Amino acid sequence: MSKGTYPLKLPLSIKKAAQRLAKEDGVSLNQWIAVAVAEKVGSVETAAGFFARRGLGAPEDLVSLMRLAPNMPPLPGDELEAAE
Repeated sequence: MSKGTYPLKLPLSIKKAAQRLAKEDGVSLNQWIAVAVAEKVGSVETAAGFFARRGLGAPEDLVSLMRLAPNMPPLPGDELEAAE
């Protein structure tokens, strides 16, 4: 596996949280960040593949489909709670 380097700049609060989580997992911060990035890449590519296989285009294209839905009251139990 070839490796590339990238100078990553994180807000201090995020870096500290990542360090804490890496320590809890018993891995280095570098390894923890690499796995986190790999998970994100996988989820984005999986979602893109899902929409492409179904001919739905990009997720943001679904807004136009949602606009075609009829304007109806929600089904019982699906109502939004009133704002306080």
